[in-house]
Amino acid sequence: MLGILANRTYRHLFAAQVIALIGTGLATVALGLLAFDLAGGEAGVVLGTALAIKMIAYVGVAPVAAAFAERLPRRAMLVSLDLVRAGVAVALPFVTEVWQVYVLIFLLQSASAGFTPTFQATIPDVLPDEKDYTRALSLSRLAYDLESLFSPMLAAALLTVVSFHALFAGTVIGFLASAALVIWVQLPSPRPSAPRPIYERTTCGSRIYLATPRLRGLLAVNMAVAAAGAMVIVNTVVIVQGGFGLSQRATALALAAFGGGSMIAALALPRLLEAISDRAAMLAGVLLMILGLVTGSVVSGYQVLLLLWFVLGLGYSAAQTPSGRLLRRSSHAEDRPALFAAQFALSHACWLVTYPLAGWLGASVGLTATFLNLAAVAAAALVAAALVWPASDPEVVEHRHSGLPEDDPHWAKGSRRGEHRHAHAFVIDDLHPQWPREP
Repeated sequence: MLGILANRTYRHLFAAQVIALIGTGLATVALGLLAFDLAGGEAGVVLGTALAIKMIAYVGVAPVAAAFAERLPRRAMLVSLDLVRAGVAVALPFVTEVWQVYVLIFLLQSASAGFTPTFQATIPDVLPDEKDYTRALSLSRLAYDLESLFSPMLAAALLTVVSFHALFAGTVIGFLASAALVIWVQLPSPRPSAPRPIYERTTCGSRIYLATPRLRGLLAVNMAVAAAGAMVIVNTVVIVQGGFGLSQRATALALAAFGGGSMIAALALPRLLEAISDRAAMLAGVLLMILGLVTGSVVSGYQVLLLLWFVLGLGYSAAQTPSGRLLRRSSHAEDRPALFAAQFALSHACWLVTYPLAGWLGASVGLTATFLNLAAVAAAALVAAALVWPASDPEVVEHRHSGLPEDDPHWAKGSRRGEHRHAHAFVIDDLHPQWPREP
C-alpha cells in the first residue's frame, strides 16, 4: 500500500492531508476548552451549535465552491483555502464572545467545504490507475482514523506545558505546512469543455449524482454510515461514563476500539476489492453495522462494548472507503470536483439528520431504543441501496441517441450496436442526461 508514496505529487498531497488533519484535531480539542472558558455550564450548547454550523456550511457551501473550483487552478485554490483556514485559526484564541466563535467556525468550515472536495477530486487525476487509487483511499481512511487517536493524545501532552490557546498555534502551523506542501507540486486542473452558467455549475454535481443508480445507492449507504457513526460519536460518553460509571480514559479507549476496527478494514480493502465488487463490500459493511446496532441494544458490559465498537468500525470503513471509486467511475475528469462536492454535501446532510436524532433519542427514550431506532434507519438505507443500485453495474452500457446525427463524432466513441445505438463507459453528461432504462 505504501508503494504509492513513491509518486512525488501524491506524497506531497498525502503529507498535506495528514498535517492539516492533525491541526484540525488540535483545534477540535481547543474549541471545546474555549467553549467551556466562555460559556461554562452552557459549553455543550455552544459546541452543539458549532457542530450544526459546521454541517450547514458543508451542505450549503461545497456545491457553490465546486462551481468556482472548475474555473480556478486547483493548486492556487487549495493553497488559498489553507491560508484562509490558517487566518481563522489565528483569530480564534482572541475571541471574547460566543457569537464570535460561531462566525469564525462558519468561515473555517466554509473554507474546508471548498478545500476537501477539491482535494479529493484531484487524487484520481494524480493516480489514474484504479489499484493505486484504491490504495490511496485506504491510506486516506487510515489518516482520518489515526488522527482521531493521535490528536487528542498530542493535545493532552501539550496541555501539560501550555494553555489551550496555544493549541490553536498548532492548527495554524498545520494549515500553513499543508499550503507549503501543495504549492511545491504541479496539479492537474481539467477544464470544462464549454462555459456554463453559475446555476448549472452549482447543481451539476447533484444532477450527476442523483441520476446515477450506483450513486443513489451510495447516498443510501451514506445514511447508514451516518446512523451508526452518530451513535458512536454522540453516545459513547453517555454509555461509558453515564451508564457504566467509568472514566474519561475508558471513553477514549472505546472510541479507539471503533477507530481500530476502521483501520483494520481500511488495510484489508485494497486486496478485498480485487476479489469482490464495491457494491458487495459496501452493503456487507452496512449489514455489519446494522447487526452491531441491534446487538448494542442488549450490551451489558464495557468489554462487550469495546468488541461491539470494533465491529462497528469494521463495517463503517468497509461501507465508506470505496465511495471514491464510485465517484471516479461516474464522472468525466472536468465534472469530478462538482461530483465530489455533491458527495461531500449530501453525505454531511445525512449526518445533519442523524447527529441530533442520536442525541434526542438517547435523552428522551433511552439508549436501548436509540440503538434499535438507528438500526432501523440503517436497515431502511440498506434496503434502499439494494433496490436502487443494481447488482449488475457494468461500466460499459449500451444506450440510444435517437436525435444524434449520424455524422456526429460521438458515434466513434465505443462500439456501434445497431441503429441509433452504441456502447461505451457511461456517465451522466450533456449528451447523456439520463441513465438508460433498457439496452
